[in-house]
Amino acid sequence: MKRIFINGHIFTSTQEQYGADAGQRQPFADSMLAEDGVITWIGRKDSGQMPPAEGAEVIDLQGRTVIPGFVDAHMHPVMMAEYSRQIACLPPEICSIEDLVGAIARWDEQTRAAAEGSRGSGRGGRQESWIRGWGYDEGKFAEKRSPNRYDLDRGCADRPVFLVRSCEHVRCVNSKALEIAGITRDTPDPPGGSIDRDERGEPTGILRESARDLILPHMPKETEEDMADALVELGRKLLAKGIVAIGDMGNLRPDTNYALLERAAEKGFLQRVAMYDMWDYLQDDPGYRITPEQADRRARRRIGGIKLIGDGSISGRTAWLSEPYRGSEDSGMPVYSDESLEKAIAFARENRCQIAVHAMGGRAIDRILDRIVREEDWLPGKTDSFLRLEHLTEPSDRAMEIAAERGIAFVSQPIFAYCEIETYLANLGEERLKELYPYRTELEAGIRLAFSSDAPATSWAVPYDPFTNLKAAVTRRAYDGTDTGQKERIDIQTAVMLYTKNAAEVCGFDGLGQLREGWAADFAVLSDDIFAIPPEEIDRAVVEETWIGGERVYKTGGEV
Repeated sequence: MKRIFINGHIFTSTQEQYGADAGQRQPFADSMLAEDGVITWIGRKDSGQMPPAEGAEVIDLQGRTVIPGFVDAHMHPVMMAEYSRQIACLPPEICSIEDLVGAIARWDEQTRAAAEGSRGSGRGGRQESWIRGWGYDEGKFAEKRSPNRYDLDRGCADRPVFLVRSCEHVRCVNSKALEIAGITRDTPDPPGGSIDRDERGEPTGILRESARDLILPHMPKETEEDMADALVELGRKLLAKGIVAIGDMGNLRPDTNYALLERAAEKGFLQRVAMYDMWDYLQDDPGYRITPEQADRRARRRIGGIKLIGDGSISGRTAWLSEPYRGSEDSGMPVYSDESLEKAIAFARENRCQIAVHAMGGRAIDRILDRIVREEDWLPGKTDSFLRLEHLTEPSDRAMEIAAERGIAFVSQPIFAYCEIETYLANLGEERLKELYPYRTELEAGIRLAFSSDAPATSWAVPYDPFTNLKAAVTRRAYDGTDTGQKERIDIQTAVMLYTKNAAEVCGFDGLGQLREGWAADFAVLSDDIFAIPPEEIDRAVVEETWIGGERVYKTGGEV
């Protein structure tokens, strides 16, 4: 199919210059021609260079802003797909226990109605008896306390309710769930876990650590087909945000996600995917290899490499920091062993794949760089660097120097401090907070920096929303207005490039992330000109259309 797009405000995410503004950074075109999914010309209609387009369908963009499709270089699609079928117990939708109670009641009503409709239409379908939610954090609730079984009962008393706290280490359930699991005042705390109890000794519904295992055996089990269907649903939601490709950063089960994502693609999941298999699960499997088929850079779904966990999180006080946490002598902890790292390097060198390392704190960053500096690049000439580091709150000057010299990529999430501001302030303090995520400094040092969301490991109702991330990077203010470091602000053009061009390169998506001749016609059409509106309003922008391979795959209202 041949299409020509005219009268747009097209941000190309390249360093090319369009128009007469010589010497200025003007990477904007107004027209482009796409044939068989590839851009064959892009520029300005009045340049006299626009090729003839006989037989082409003409698409008038009507002055709207167009950007390359977003590439979320670090997220967890399988987990996010599961959570997308649950209540997001998070701001900006849910800011109190009363909001949560109302959301549970609405979910109960809607799912009952949907189940009745399925039976009445003869379509059948599985009614999900459990009401599930994720991401609650009592620190973000107006009441400043955790919900309990009685709160959840007010939302729904005759179906089990099961909520997961943002840290993943605590569950909150209602009375019906306790009844199904047989948890009473006489139930002992399991080894490695605890059941919260009130002053009368009755369970409050809050289950900590291994106590969740008292509930899990009674919950419905999802099949591989259920999971593939959930991924297809997630894919549609990502298209509505203009996301055309993702980095799947770690399977959460002792297997690779490759077959599951292939099955989802057969059912309609459209995004390109670079997968990173979790090394903890696979390092002792002598049969584990990344086959040439799985590594094929031309494939829409490929295994890009392996992932190691180097430390924890700021909110959990387990990121391995350069200095102790506020009010403590504890600086967090390392996670992987030296032996595990050595085996990972040997595997990556042999299989010619990337290593991705979760390294949030300064000491975790230094640890991997001190070791990797002795290695030669085993992916020379590739857009994806042989090592990519994830999260990076506080890279030292030396770390940045090594990374710039060796072409090592940093993948960061501006949304972290934006939405987790309460724990960042409590654990680090206001002044230290402003020094974290030094984006401007990193770019000036020559770092290969890319943006991503880490969804759903983010305390926000729609954690994969790129516009929230962009706003956080450009304003350097949290959702409550707290200053997160004005000297490290970056401009919106740079921020978009980090979320498109740079993110595509880090994941090894060749021919993606820029709108230029010979590259994929994957782009998003926006409701607002995010390059002109006030930075604090960037998150009001809506994706009106998403195109993949020159075909419209999403339009506001659900049409394609």
